[in-house]
Amino acid sequence: MQRCLVTGGAGFIGSHLSERLLEMGNEVTILDDLSTGRRENLIPIENHPRLRIRTGSITDSVLLAEVMAKVDVVYHMAAAVGVKLVADDPVRTIQTNIYPTEELLRLAVQRQQRVFIASTSEVYGKNPKERWIEEDDLVFGPTSRPRWAYGCSKAIDEFLALAFHRKFGLPVVIGRFFNVVGPRQVGHYGMVIPRFVDAALKGGPVVVYDDGQQVRCFGHVREVVDAVIGLVETPSAHGSVYNIGSDEPVTIRQLAEEIIQRVDPAVKVDFLPYREAYGDDFEDVRRRVPDVSRLEKVLGRKPTMKLGAILDDIIRWKRTQLPGHST
Repeated sequence: MQRCLVTGGAGFIGSHLSERLLEMGNEVTILDDLSTGRRENLIPIENHPRLRIRTGSITDSVLLAEVMAKVDVVYHMAAAVGVKLVADDPVRTIQTNIYPTEELLRLAVQRQQRVFIASTSEVYGKNPKERWIEEDDLVFGPTSRPRWAYGCSKAIDEFLALAFHRKFGLPVVIGRFFNVVGPRQVGHYGMVIPRFVDAALKGGPVVVYDDGQQVRCFGHVREVVDAVIGLVETPSAHGSVYNIGSDEPVTIRQLAEEIIQRVDPAVKVDFLPYREAYGDDFEDVRRRVPDVSRLEKVLGRKPTMKLGAILDDIIRWKRTQLPGHST
């Protein structure tokens, strides 16, 4: 049994990670300020005898030191997340993503705790390659475009983590998430699949931004969580960065059509210019596809769940959330 800390443990990925760690027989402490995480995400585990939930912010250095003093492994999932949140409040994005990570790494060095740092495909910026590998250049837009604040701030997290590994031998691993999806994810922060499913279940229209030809890959949260734990438990993985997610591409228009066919084929698709959704200074990335061969080489596996099965799982869960649904 290990004592694990999951920052942001009430979030979408964090709650699934916490649940899986408990299933494996570990003790889990969750630290979350519930700003984007939701208490209802923890309903399946909230009464578990090996779970402690601490409500507070990772920006509270005293609280962070307290919860880290009692654990063996730290899964640092807490961050400012979602395209809309980042575009609306870049100050919060930078402050939440950089300073607490540095403090967490300093504390972890004192006890040589294993650390997982959750990063993002956003760090690649506008890299034009067909598939992104972990050693590719990072290509950000101008500082006048707020959306790049997220990728830049997470890139700084990565630089910090790798520096602590090189200088102090800290056993840290970094995972760049690519569109992780599944039950419990909500569409409040620009997450595309729950937004599309919600719209389709309400009769539409499903609103696609721009022309819908943006290319993305969607990995199921259960496979992603297993990869995260596997990397932390594999010493040879420490000190490196890993793309984590599916490598099967789909356009956003195709995604909308797949969801509509599963929910109600009569639902229509509408298109909305980016400027109306996010403002005049928003920039998007047309293609975002990972190369996951490094992950597969280290773990012997990669996320393989097909998009159809992922969508079926999400739609099934979304239906249980509808008013009047009885279990």
